[in-house]
Amino acid sequence: MTAEADVLGEIRRLRARVPQLTGALAASSDGLVLAADTAEAEGVAALTAAALGVGLRLTEATGQGGFKELLVRGERGYVATYAAGASAVLTVLAEPRINVGRLHLEARRTGARIGELVDGALERTPEG
Repeated sequence: MTAEADVLGEIRRLRARVPQLTGALAASSDGLVLAADTAEAEGVAALTAAALGVGLRLTEATGQGGFKELLVRGERGYVATYAAGASAVLTVLAEPRINVGRLHLEARRTGARIGELVDGALERTPEG
């Protein structure tokens, strides 16, 4: 995908704006890493795809509409996944002391920009 450098740039800008982030990646909805600024990106992307599948089924089964985001809080911090256009997701890892409202604000914006980049690149890709 030609948008990989642009997507990575968005991820790095997000991490600069939110210093409590410890990692971030953009992945396709089926778990393929598109760009990453974190360790063990492939494993996190695969788990994100699994969580996304459950999130999609849960929102549909409960009549809540399409998937937007998923937040998991652990003892040592947060994992949050945001829809990024029609075919990608943004997953971020954060310290426990993060302001969750700020996390959502910044990551939603970044997810929207990544979605535009990825969806635009897919539209320009010739089908074969």
